[in-house]
Amino acid sequence: MSGGILFEAIIFLAGAVICVPLAKKLGLSSVIGYLLAGMLIGPYMLGFVGQEGQDILEFAEFGVVVMLFIIGLEIKPSSFWEMRKLVIGMGSIQVFGTMLLTYGILYLAGVDWKIALTSAMAVSLSSTAITLQTNKEKGLMETTYGTSSFSILLFQDIIVIVMLGVLPLLSNVSDATTASEGGHGGHVSLLDDLPLGLQALAIISSIAIIIVAGRYLIVPMLRLVARSKVRELLVASALLIVVGISFLMELVGLSPALGAFLGGVVLATSEFKHELESTLDPFKGLLLGLFFMAVGASINFIVIAENPLLITGLVVGVILVKAIVLLIAGLAFKLKLDQRLLLIVGLAQIGEFAFVLLSFAFQLNIFEREQLDIMLVVTALTMTITPVLWIVNERLILPRKGTKEQEKRPMDDIQSNHKVLLIGFGHFGSTVGRFLRAHGIKTTVLDLDSNRVDFLRKMGFEVFYGDANRMDLLESAGIAEADYLICAIDNPELVRRIVKKVKDKYPHIKLLVRARNRYDAYELHNMGIDHIYRESLDTSVKMASDVLHFMGFDREATDEQAAKFIQLDVDSLKRLAVSPKDEKEYIFRARKEIAQQEELLNSDLHMGSSSLGDKRS
Repeated sequence: MSGGILFEAIIFLAGAVICVPLAKKLGLSSVIGYLLAGMLIGPYMLGFVGQEGQDILEFAEFGVVVMLFIIGLEIKPSSFWEMRKLVIGMGSIQVFGTMLLTYGILYLAGVDWKIALTSAMAVSLSSTAITLQTNKEKGLMETTYGTSSFSILLFQDIIVIVMLGVLPLLSNVSDATTASEGGHGGHVSLLDDLPLGLQALAIISSIAIIIVAGRYLIVPMLRLVARSKVRELLVASALLIVVGISFLMELVGLSPALGAFLGGVVLATSEFKHELESTLDPFKGLLLGLFFMAVGASINFIVIAENPLLITGLVVGVILVKAIVLLIAGLAFKLKLDQRLLLIVGLAQIGEFAFVLLSFAFQLNIFEREQLDIMLVVTALTMTITPVLWIVNERLILPRKGTKEQEKRPMDDIQSNHKVLLIGFGHFGSTVGRFLRAHGIKTTVLDLDSNRVDFLRKMGFEVFYGDANRMDLLESAGIAEADYLICAIDNPELVRRIVKKVKDKYPHIKLLVRARNRYDAYELHNMGIDHIYRESLDTSVKMASDVLHFMGFDREATDEQAAKFIQLDVDSLKRLAVSPKDEKEYIFRARKEIAQQEELLNSDLHMGSSSLGDKRS
C-alpha cells in the first residue's frame, strides 16, 4: 500500500503516537514503542510501508548524527582528551575481542573465511542510538557505566572507517564493478582513486578544517545570525552545521557521526553551545524515533519463518559472545558487578553501522542475497531485544546479583539519622560533600554508580547505592528525619521528578538543588524551589572578579561587587521565571534586567565605601 510521502509520514507519526505512549504506560522504554510501531506498519505485517524501508533507514540514521553532535557539545575538549585511555583501552578490547571470538566460531563451523571476517566486523559494532538514548532516559550518562559505554561506542565509530576500507580487499568482484555500484554502502568517496598517503593527508586535513572552521567560520556566522534576531535562521544554521560536517566526512570516506561528534566538541566552549543544543534536540528526538521505527520495519518475518532455528541460534550466539567480551572488558577496567551487567545489556546488540557494512559487503559480492537477509534480520532482532534485556536486568538480575549485599551493610547504620542527605556524588556533588565533611557535618550520600559507592565507603562516607527516584530508598536513608536534601544530579528531568516527590511528601525538608543552566533554574523556581544553584554562576563571577583584581582593583571591593552581582542575578532570575514565554517579550524583559543590574553596579562603582575606583591596589 502506498500513497506518496505524505501518506507515509502520516503512518509513521500515527504509529509513534499510538505505540510509544502505550509502551511508556506499561513501564517500558520509548525505544520499544518505536520498534513495535515499525514492525506493525512494516511490509511484513500490516504493509503500510513497503520495500522502500531501507531508504527510510538511511535517512533516519541522520538522527544518530545529530545525537552525536549534541553529545559532542556537552564534552569539553580537555575532558575528551582525558578519556583517550578508556576509549582506546576498553574500545579495543571490545571490538577486537568480539571479532576474534566471532571469527573463530564461524570459521570452525565451516563458514568461508571472508564471510566469517566480514560478519565478525559487523557483530563487533554496537548501537550508538539505542545505548545512548537508553542511558539518557535512565540518567546513566555520568555513571562509570555511562562513561565506559560511550568510550566503547566512540572507538567503534572510529574503527568502522577502517573496516569499510578493508572490505574491498575481501571483494569477489573487480574494482570497476565496485566503483560502478557506489563505493561504501552507496556513498562515493573522492579519495578512492588516490594513493594511500594522500588519502591519509586528506582525512587529516578534513578534521583540521572542522576544527579551524569551528572557531573562525561557524562561530562568527552564528553571531551574525543571532544579530538578525530571526529564530528560523538559527534553526537553519544549526542544521547546516551538522549536514555540512556530515557531507564533508562522507566525501573523504569517514563516518558522518564521528565528524558530527568532533564538530560538537569543537563548539563545546562557544557561547552558542546551549542554543545549539536546544535548537537541535527536537530534530534529534524525532529522527531517532524514525530510526528505531525503520529498524522495526526492516525485520523480515518471512526470512525468520524460513530459518527459525538458525536465526534464533545466531541472535543468542551474538548476545552471548558480546556478553563474554564485555564482561572481560569490565573486569579489565575493574568495574563492579552491576556496572558490568549494565555494560552487557547496553552493548550486546549489533549496531546501526552494521547495516552500512553488510550492504557494502553485498555489493562487493562477499555475501549472497540470502546471507545478507539473514544477517540484516539478526542485526535488527538484537537491537529489538536490547530494551527487553534492560527490563530483565533491572527487575530480575540486579535485585539478586547486583549490589544487594552492599546495600544491606550500610542499612544497619540507618538509625544515625543524619540531618543532611546528598544525592549524586559526581564532580559537583563531591565538592559539596567534601566541604561539608571538612566542617564536621555528617552526610548520607546516595549514588547510582556502584564504583563511586565503593570508593566513598573507603573514604569513610555513609553512602547507599540505588536510584534516588525511589521514595522507599530515600526513606531507608532517613529522609523523614533529615532537615536538608541536596540534589546534585546532572540530569534535569530526574532532578525535577525527585524534587516533586520529596516536596509533596516531606514539605518540611529544605531543598538545595543543582541546576545545569538558567533555563533549568526557571523550571525549578516555578516548582517552588527557593534554593537553586546554577553550576556555572559562582565560578564565572569569580573568574571575572579575579580579572578585575589582576587589572589593579582592590580584592575586597571586587569580592563585594561579585557577591552583589550574584544576588542581583538571582533576583532577576526569579522575576524572569514568571515572565511570558514569548521569545520577544522574554528578550525585552531580560535586556531590561541586564541594564538595571549594570546601572546598580555602576552606581556602586562611584560611591564611597563600595567604590572600586577608589580602592585600586
